[in-house]
Amino acid sequence: MSFEQLIFYLFSVTLVAAGISMVTVRNPVYAALSLIVCFFTSAALWLLLEAEFLGIVLVLVYVGAVMVLFLFVIMMLDLNLDLLKEGFARYLPVGFLVAAVVAVEMILVVNSGPFQATVPAAPAAPNNTEALGALLYTEYVYPFEIAAVILVVAIIAAIVLTLRRRPDSRKQDVSQQVQVRREDRVRLVKMKSERSE
Repeated sequence: MSFEQLIFYLFSVTLVAAGISMVTVRNPVYAALSLIVCFFTSAALWLLLEAEFLGIVLVLVYVGAVMVLFLFVIMMLDLNLDLLKEGFARYLPVGFLVAAVVAVEMILVVNSGPFQATVPAAPAAPNNTEALGALLYTEYVYPFEIAAVILVVAIIAAIVLTLRRRPDSRKQDVSQQVQVRREDRVRLVKMKSERSE
């Protein structure tokens, strides 16, 4: 067994164990941390397959942004786990049925024999990131630009939704704060000191 195969099996076992842990653990924060481990190990597998760009994007986008957002939401919501566990036994037969259907489909695909490719595969590009960028900015430039416009519209919509005027919100008026005088805000009171007898 070569060193590359050893690393592949190590990351694969870690990925499967983290995936099982993510599904079976009771605490949602631990489940999110297990999902982070899944993302890291799958990114390492992408790097082993010489898809460096996809591995780094997986770490930057999913671990760096999406999972941090998930963790913030989970910790801020303070989920009531008892309500989540109430319907577990009721939906268990449906879950077993779906799992059995997926297992049968996977077995049928694996046992169907080798996949017949009619067209020979193109030789791999010397640089994966360069080939992906060239394809993205030539053949798929219009979907890429449309996705960029949709993201900009989503960002502007989120900003507009959070900055709507609310009657119960308190606002600062800087001009009034600058024009205030000491006499308007501070009142000095002279009192006689009380003596204890």
